[in-house]
Amino acid sequence: MSHAPQEPAVNPLPPVVVALFIAIVVPEAIFSLGQAGLVGGPGAVGWRQAAIQTYAFSGDVFDWMLANGIWPGEHLIRFVSYPFVHFSITHAAIAGVFVLALGKMVAEKFGQWQMLAIFVLSGAFGALVYGLVLDDPYPLGGAFPPDYGLVGAFTFLLWRGLGAVGENQARAFTLIGALLGIQLLFGLIFGGSGDWVADLAGFVAGFGLSFVLAPGGWASIRAKIRHD
Repeated sequence: MSHAPQEPAVNPLPPVVVALFIAIVVPEAIFSLGQAGLVGGPGAVGWRQAAIQTYAFSGDVFDWMLANGIWPGEHLIRFVSYPFVHFSITHAAIAGVFVLALGKMVAEKFGQWQMLAIFVLSGAFGALVYGLVLDDPYPLGGAFPPDYGLVGAFTFLLWRGLGAVGENQARAFTLIGALLGIQLLFGLIFGGSGDWVADLAGFVAGFGLSFVLAPGGWASIRAKIRHD
């Protein structure tokens, strides 16, 4: 008598999501242990600050590159490295949870490489807009802009699903509205930088990229172009 294979109680996370989560939490664990004096000796206290200076996105450095037309690789890497440098353990923990939750959904619906592309490109676009719009010397760090890109992809799925059943597609934007509202409230209470600009840009990038990267998205675009 044959038995159907037993399904796991918890769906496994896609490997790309696990890899991104590890890339977020491992540096933070090292920085936190160094600050606590548990590894690295006295010099470990400055590891986080050194990483921020080297790998976080800097508006001042971007302005210098833009003004001089010089684009060193050591500074261009900041567009994709800053999401893995956080300012505190809480900052990294929340960003990591976003990756696990939204990354899993997007990877399962879009595909792993598509999810990774949304994460990386949304983060880079968020940094670009941050550098162009603001004149803020405060560095941009952490995975929230690419996380918001995943929110954009998830919103696209809701938006397309609501449209398919004739429902009001504006309801799909409830999540991003709530997130930005909470961010604004915290900013008013505790103060904050203009990194919400990068977050919003990341969301826009993630939503826009979904038209191409979602299953059947590129085919539908080509069909529309041919029809027009």
